[in-house]
Amino acid sequence: MEKEKIIEILNLDLQDEHGAIVQYLVHAYSMGEGELACEIEAIAREEMRHLDWLAETIVEMGGQPSVKRGTMNMAGKAVHEWMGSDVKLEEGAIAHYQEHIARIDDPKIKRLLGRILADEKAHHGKFEHFIHKAIKEGLKDLKGDRQDNVTKTLDWGIQHEYTVVLQYLFHSYMTKNMEAKKQLEDQAVNEMQHLGWLAEEMVGAGGSPKTIESTIDRSTGTADMLKADLKIEKDVAKKYNKAAREIGDAGLRELFSRIRDHEKYHAEVFTDLLEGIEKK
Repeated sequence: MEKEKIIEILNLDLQDEHGAIVQYLVHAYSMGEGELACEIEAIAREEMRHLDWLAETIVEMGGQPSVKRGTMNMAGKAVHEWMGSDVKLEEGAIAHYQEHIARIDDPKIKRLLGRILADEKAHHGKFEHFIHKAIKEGLKDLKGDRQDNVTKTLDWGIQHEYTVVLQYLFHSYMTKNMEAKKQLEDQAVNEMQHLGWLAEEMVGAGGSPKTIESTIDRSTGTADMLKADLKIEKDVAKKYNKAAREIGDAGLRELFSRIRDHEKYHAEVFTDLLEGIEKK
């Protein structure tokens, strides 16, 4: 099989891993804190590892990792029904990986996909168990339909955090500067934490978290990446500062202030990296 075709197939797998991550995290956030939510978040983290492996392999082959979101199955109104949708998503993933392993002749890539396939089979069994666990524990959908200035601000924050997670990961895969790669990965992890905090606050406030990204910068030169990332961080720090001043809820004020300070730190890190690159 030609290299370009393998890259195309791996990007389809990457997109589906992306979709699974979002689906599982939304389900975890929407049922509130508890053992099952933690177990689902752990599965989402394993899917993140798969996405990372696939993206790195695509770049090694001379391609660009996709930032598109693939297959999702958000059917169901009750938690046990969500778990059934997760079972079906895993069944689709298992079928796709089996097909791709059979089609691709590169032994290294076949081995990687086989490793991922083993995880997907384990996830399938766990979600089948989670159906019964959700019923037994009487878990419910805690999302609501609240729409006001509070949920509007949280929606903005969730959208921003989701966007920069994708952007920083893409940049981390494409840069050839190892220090920039490490820092972009670290800040992406921190932005993922922000997304989780904001989504949990949204559900707690009676709203419904939405994961919709805005425009993602796809620069491939490290200096251009960092300029784009630095601009975002400076702008968003101001917006979080404004939100902290205007919000009435003390807990959200503290959260927005904390995230603002993180964004300022990110901006300082990116400034140092950019200055170091421009001096060379």
